[in-house]
Amino acid sequence: METNAVEILLVEDNPNDAELTIRALRKNNIANRIHHISDGAEALEFFFATGKYEGRDVKLTPKLVILDLKLPKVNGLQILEKVKADDRTKTIPIVVLTSSKEESDIVDSYKYGVNSYIVKPVDFNKFYYAISNLGLYWLLLNEPPK
Repeated sequence: METNAVEILLVEDNPNDAELTIRALRKNNIANRIHHISDGAEALEFFFATGKYEGRDVKLTPKLVILDLKLPKVNGLQILEKVKADDRTKTIPIVVLTSSKEESDIVDSYKYGVNSYIVKPVDFNKFYYAISNLGLYWLLLNEPPK
């Protein structure tokens, strides 16, 4: 996939959750260009065009990032803090989609600039519905800065 054309960046280490998320987005024709990354270190490489993504145009940002918090190598809060602190990436809409209901995770996510915090529904139909609505809102209704 040409990573300069990413509409949605999905940062999720659970393969089942990633597959369900991608399926829900595609079934509803919400996004054609979804890029999935399964660890936090690689996500930072993507955002800042380093390592595996060296040469990627950092100015061509995804329209939406769906970010899990519990990731290998670098956790979601660390990613959020770095992305929202950098002028090149701070306006990218980031939605945390996680199983964590911990108050400290919610507070820290908003402290670092998350745009929305969603706890993953356990029920398949509710998960599917949540992802469909998430994509619909952030890609079709939300007006990001130019």
